[in-house]
Amino acid sequence: MDLVLFGIQGSGKGTQARKLAEEFNYYIFEAGGELRKIAASGSDLGNTVKSYIDEGHLVPHEIIMQVVKEAILAQPKDQKILFDGIPRDEEQMQSFNIIIQEVGRDFSCVNILLSEEDAIERIRGRAEKEGRADDADEEKVQRRIDLFKEKTMPVIRKYSDEEKIVQIDGSGTIDEVYELLRGVLK
Repeated sequence: MDLVLFGIQGSGKGTQARKLAEEFNYYIFEAGGELRKIAASGSDLGNTVKSYIDEGHLVPHEIIMQVVKEAILAQPKDQKILFDGIPRDEEQMQSFNIIIQEVGRDFSCVNILLSEEDAIERIRGRAEKEGRADDADEEKVQRRIDLFKEKTMPVIRKYSDEEKIVQIDGSGTIDEVYELLRGVLK
């Protein structure tokens, strides 16, 4: 079964995704990375995506969902996929659900819970330790957190209403959070 990983910025989602992929043999679909990969491919879709990225524009919903579908179809049926960063909003959620159904796959979700204060603290630490420019600008960090609350939280609530999501405490160490995740997957 495929897995959709949710979590506020700073929750350690990317780190946990890599650990899960290593142990449980998931293919990681990370939306930004897939868009960059396809933009570099030279295909018609890749050239379209590249033009949006080069101009500094958001890639339109339809194109993102086409990239999602192509990435899923490129994987063998028995290859589990871990989705990181998609669906981000309710429009993506509706399209994602349709695509998953069309290709005959199933998924469950995990949300790594972390308070906004803890998230900001971790992001500050990450900016200092790793020199991540996108994490150093507090205004941009706050904007990303606000977007998560405004756009992604309704998706999490809907999946919760459908009993498709498990919430885990993300406030512990990387290893503590990973043990909680492993427990959910077993």
